[in-house]
Amino acid sequence: MRAVEHAPVTSADLGADLGERATLVQFSTAFCQPCRATRRILGEVAAMVPGVRHVEIDAESRLDLVRRFEVLRTPTVLVLDEAGNVVKKASGQPRRADVIAALGAAVDSASHGPSHPSDKV
Repeated sequence: MRAVEHAPVTSADLGADLGERATLVQFSTAFCQPCRATRRILGEVAAMVPGVRHVEIDAESRLDLVRRFEVLRTPTVLVLDEAGNVVKKASGQPRRADVIAALGAAVDSASHGPSHPSDKV
């Protein structure tokens, strides 16, 4: 997957506050089975890591964001650092260990500058 540079994501973009340390943004659709499991995984990880917030976006009602972040299927997950920079992007149901590793990269990028998004969350 190619790296795509984006302007930082704001709370106004998401309609929800960003996490103090990182934000897990999930694009979902109503009848997406893997989206339900992804919601559970991201919610659990966000709950166990202080300063991390999980925000779920209905892809069908936010086509502006779908286009902006080139979301081609659901679920798609963006991992944002504290400033709203996209540190990781992946589609499909993530593994818990990969989400935790991506959060580590997001928190680390806050002190070392953002890395390029990859397709592994």
